[in-house]
Amino acid sequence: MAKGIAGVLLAALLVACGRGAETRVYEGRGVVRDVNRELGQLVVAHEEIVGLMPAMTMNFDVADPVLFESVEPGQVIAFRLEASPRSYRLLGWSVLEVGAAGEGTVLDGLAAETDPAPDFQLIDQAGEPLGLSDLAGRAVLLDFIYTSCPGPCPVLTGLHVDAQRALPDALRDRVRFVSISLDPERDGPLELSAYARARGVDLAGWSFLTGEPALVAEVVEGFGVGHVRSESGEIDHLVATFVIDPEGRIVRRFLGLEHSPEQIVQALERAAG
Repeated sequence: MAKGIAGVLLAALLVACGRGAETRVYEGRGVVRDVNRELGQLVVAHEEIVGLMPAMTMNFDVADPVLFESVEPGQVIAFRLEASPRSYRLLGWSVLEVGAAGEGTVLDGLAAETDPAPDFQLIDQAGEPLGLSDLAGRAVLLDFIYTSCPGPCPVLTGLHVDAQRALPDALRDRVRFVSISLDPERDGPLELSAYARARGVDLAGWSFLTGEPALVAEVVEGFGVGHVRSESGEIDHLVATFVIDPEGRIVRRFLGLEHSPEQIVQALERAAG
């Protein structure tokens, strides 16, 4: 028995060390588009972060709440970003310029808790039609990803895979996970299916959706998470997850990547009633 316990502890230590070894810190530069201390989020229109991701606008978790005291929208900042298999978080920044022009994605545009969730009719990874109304009577965990995403999307999907695996048996038939592609021109059913399988998704309880770009754009804009691929090739988006109750009402939002599988399961349990 002692050897077995020791083996488990050693395995856990190796996993933890492996995760730590994959954590890297990157330097970046961008314009602050939104600041929300309460939500712990900073939205930045950043330039290419070499070795990590192309230029885009997205929200980041902030490592220390004190950092919010030194930042405001419109500033150009040089920042340090810690990226790991489980999170992307800003460690700190310095202000290079104030009063930068331009508008971008802002957190106030997100669909709010207690709002009815925007309905949609798209197709899943098997090419079958699926709408939010088809899921009436179930609690839904909804997020937005795209298969060529260089970092945040796989991290978000991995987090939700952990939550899916942690669901109590009594809850599994009462919830559905849904991921909508932000890049419908490139993400067809085959691409979404391959993305899901590569990340260990149980497709019996999770649907990956795409469709005509105009239809997907309506959904993305309805939830306020950004827009589909622009002419420049960038996808500006907020990393946001929505919990929808069986009546189609948004009852919880998770922003960024700093929420745990346990928090997701608890929110789904409450939503499912």
